[in-house]
Amino acid sequence: MKKSVLLAVFGIIMCATVASAANREGQFSVSPVIGGYTFDGRQHLDTNPVYGLRLGYNFTNHIGIEALFDYVNTSPEHSRKDINMIRYGGELLYHFFPSKAFVPYVAAGVGGLSYNNTNNLDSKNQAVFDYGVGAKYFLIDCFALRADVRHLITAVNSPKNNVEYTVGAYIPFGGVMPVVKPVEIPVEPTARITAVPGSILKGQNSTLNWTSNNATKCDIEPEIGPVELQGSKVVTPGASTAYTLNCSNQSARVSSVAGVEVSTPPPVVIERKPEPPVQRFCKPAVLDIHFDTDKSDIKPMYEGELKTVGAFLTEFPKAHGEISGHTDNIASKKYNEKLSQRRAASVKKYIVDKFGIAPDRISAKGYGLTKPIATNKTKEGRAQNRRIEANFTCE
Repeated sequence: MKKSVLLAVFGIIMCATVASAANREGQFSVSPVIGGYTFDGRQHLDTNPVYGLRLGYNFTNHIGIEALFDYVNTSPEHSRKDINMIRYGGELLYHFFPSKAFVPYVAAGVGGLSYNNTNNLDSKNQAVFDYGVGAKYFLIDCFALRADVRHLITAVNSPKNNVEYTVGAYIPFGGVMPVVKPVEIPVEPTARITAVPGSILKGQNSTLNWTSNNATKCDIEPEIGPVELQGSKVVTPGASTAYTLNCSNQSARVSSVAGVEVSTPPPVVIERKPEPPVQRFCKPAVLDIHFDTDKSDIKPMYEGELKTVGAFLTEFPKAHGEISGHTDNIASKKYNEKLSQRRAASVKKYIVDKFGIAPDRISAKGYGLTKPIATNKTKEGRAQNRRIEANFTCE
C-alpha cells in the first residue's frame, strides 16, 4: 500500500513538471485504487476490501492498455483462517469522448489469481478473464478520479464468477500534446486613391489611380463598383464628385477619397449687332410689354422697350402704322376685345406723350382673341398670345 501511495505522489509530481492532457496518444498513467471483491458463492470466501495499482499507456486518444495488480485478504466462511489473494494481468481499454472532462470506457483483459492457504480451493493458481466498464472524471488535465466494475471468470474446471468494484485516482503524464494553432494577429488593409487632374472643365476626363495592401477586395463609389486591388480608370464626371475607394479583408475595412472638381466653361458670347430699328418695326414686331390681370397701365420696367419705338419714330418722321393688342382665349370674346383695345391705346398714348410723336402717325387697335400666334391649349401658348405688336410702314 505504501508503494501505491509513493507511485501516486510521483505521478502527481511528474504531472506538475511534464505537459500532459487527458487520454493523449503516447501518454503513461498510474492509478492507485481501493474497493471491494466479492467471490463466487461456491468458493465460500468472505467479501473483503481490495487494494490495487494500475499502470497504463495510451496508443491513441481512444485505445490504451493497463497492467494491473490487486491484493485481497479474505477468509473462509465460518473460519478465521487468513487467505491472501493476488490478482495480476492486463486489460485493453477503449475510451469514449477522450477530450471531455467525463470519459467513460469499456475494458476487457486476462490474468491470473494466486492464493495461499487454499485447501478448500481448486487450485492455488488460476487463470482469469475479466470485462467491465469504468469512467474517469478529470478535475484538471493531469488528475482524474476513476471508478471501475469488473466481472471476473476463472477458467479452471468449473468456472467461478467474481465481481470487483473499485474507485481511485488516475494520474497521466507525458504523451503527444495537441498542436496549438498560432494566434493570427489581424493585419489591417491599406488603401489609397488619387485623381489626376483633380480639377477639370465639364466634359473633360480625369484618371483615377489606386493601390492597396493586405486587402482581399476593393470597390469604388459612386457608380464604379468592384475593382482590382490596384489599377486605374478614366472618368468623366458631370459634376464635382468625391470618389471613395473601399478595401477590406477578414479583419477590417478602410477607405480613401479623391475628389474631382468639375467647373462649367464660360458661355461663348457671340456679339450680334443690334438690328436697325427700321428693320425691326417695318414689319410686325412683338413688344416686350406685359400687363397685370385686367389692367392696361404700363409699368416703369417697360420704358426701355417703348423708348426704342419712340427713337425709331423720331429718326424716321414719315413712318406710320399701328399698335395692336391681342389676348388668349380665357374669358369672353367681347371682354378680350375691349381689354386688348385699352392696352393698345395705353401704349399709343405713352409713345405720343413721352416722345412728342404726332397722334395721327399711330393708330391703336384691339383684336382680342382673334389672331393667336400659338395654341391656347397650353400655358406657354396662351402667354405668347397675350401680346402687343407694332407694325409700321417705313418711307
